[in-house]
Amino acid sequence: MTTHKLLGISGSLRAESYNSKLLAEAARHYADAEYATGDLRLPLYDGDIEVSSGIPPEVRKLADQIAAADAVLIATPEYNKAISGVLKNALDWVSRVNGGAGNSPLNGKPVAILSATAGRAGGERAQMMLRWCLLPFQPDLLQGPEVLVAQTHTQFDDNHQLTGDLNIETLNGLMTALKAKVTG
Repeated sequence: MTTHKLLGISGSLRAESYNSKLLAEAARHYADAEYATGDLRLPLYDGDIEVSSGIPPEVRKLADQIAAADAVLIATPEYNKAISGVLKNALDWVSRVNGGAGNSPLNGKPVAILSATAGRAGGERAQMMLRWCLLPFQPDLLQGPEVLVAQTHTQFDDNHQLTGDLNIETLNGLMTALKAKVTG
């Protein structure tokens, strides 16, 4: 059996981010995968930087990680009913790497979206916005099952593992669907 390459992209930079924990759980439930994380500590997108210096190396590294992955997992927090600025910034930069979003390394790539939030909706609005933001990239975007982990402070145990039968069942369903996309 071939080991798949998964790339996790967390829209939160916090060291103890629940979205990063959720990505680790997703990779664990996917099983038999080489898992890496993308670093979104990127400069703010600025067309003048692009013109004068080209694509920054850290952006190119993220784009290369996306290109090398068999599938991408994106976990988004919900900040003010939207995706985080760092996630939007990363998408803006990645769209520039090969001359436009339609030529990006996300084009045709299996992508699964997850979210973990302190609120009661689990990031539903952020997921919807992220789906819109991904449209120009033309990924092979999974439509579900939707992994919406609400009230995150009660949903992970001391080992950072996801709890709750419904959370785990939904996460397993999404990882099964993603694996089916990868194996085709």
